[in-house]
Amino acid sequence: MRRCFIIDERSTGVFVAKDKLPPIWEQEPHTAAKHAILRGYLGAWFAIMGRYNGRVLMLDGFAGPNIYEGGQLGSPSLTLETLTQHKYDVAKYGCEFLLFFNEADPERYPHLERSIAEIEAAGLPEHVKIALFNQNFQHLATDLLETLEASDRRLAPTFAFLDPFGYQDVPMNLIRRLLAFDKCELLIYFDANSSIRFANKPGKVEPHFDAWFGTDEYLQAPPAGTPGRKEWLRDLYARQLREVCGFDYVRWFEMRDKKNKTINYLFFCTRHVTGLSRMKDVMWKVAPNGDFVFSDYLNDKLVLFTPDPDIAPLRQAILDHFGGLRGVTIEQVMEFVVVETPFIEAHVKKPTLKPMQLDGLFTSPNQGRFGTYPSGTILDFS
Repeated sequence: MRRCFIIDERSTGVFVAKDKLPPIWEQEPHTAAKHAILRGYLGAWFAIMGRYNGRVLMLDGFAGPNIYEGGQLGSPSLTLETLTQHKYDVAKYGCEFLLFFNEADPERYPHLERSIAEIEAAGLPEHVKIALFNQNFQHLATDLLETLEASDRRLAPTFAFLDPFGYQDVPMNLIRRLLAFDKCELLIYFDANSSIRFANKPGKVEPHFDAWFGTDEYLQAPPAGTPGRKEWLRDLYARQLREVCGFDYVRWFEMRDKKNKTINYLFFCTRHVTGLSRMKDVMWKVAPNGDFVFSDYLNDKLVLFTPDPDIAPLRQAILDHFGGLRGVTIEQVMEFVVVETPFIEAHVKKPTLKPMQLDGLFTSPNQGRFGTYPSGTILDFS
């Protein structure tokens, strides 16, 4: 394991955010949900990427102390468990898995280091390599980029998990540079409450907001207290991730508490439909426990990620998009649902298409058995 004991004191103008939590704090339900999402997606990512690449990188930019007050494990340990206890032999194709865990706080970093040392002492597979960093994330990412550029190399296929406190340490332009390679993906926390609170207020936050959004357009947000302000800022951030960072698919997921108040947003960014589909599958499988629920919108209608969702918005969206078209393939319908709606592939065939076909909304010239839609099935919509 490579250990980097670097506390940044460089005069670069980087503002290092400091939260008010102790070195080890109580885990909140929405944090447990984020970790469940991380584990679920990494299980698929390790298996797929490990098969087709010689080296991949998982970067946890804000790893924390790796333990919570109640004994729950942090994201580094959960990442290691997901990889080393995988149900498939992810190492059989010869891929090397690099795990970079960074924690800037000097009081939290020793907890992270100690916990990883204990895991290493118990033994790690040869194909798993760990590096620990005690740096401000901006400095770490910049150092990594400079090292790669100096040797004329590019970053390995990367999954970056960026879960900062606040908004100061994840500038849009840095994300663009770091994750420019086609096979890089991002799961990032968006501090909606700060954006709502400070977006139109000139002052000390303005340079940080400029960097965070990668533009000063946030100054044009609807005034505080205006309906739609939160959504306007969320959509601006999503647009920047697409246009500035070059991610083809950017999907946000809203986490609401039991009072229906927004807790936060998670943004997932990828350049591949398969990655988007896998992440959405994971989001829907993270079962609500009464303290929170994930949601999204489709044609201004709220879609709650519950075990028995209301499928009516999906049915209408398919009709709106494909109505009157003939020769539509089942693959086109599936991709539309994954890319353009909050729903997933599991919601399409039996729950939605079969009732639609029963209602005479489409026919199929090559369907082998009514109500089934194998690959290559053609749909003629009324």
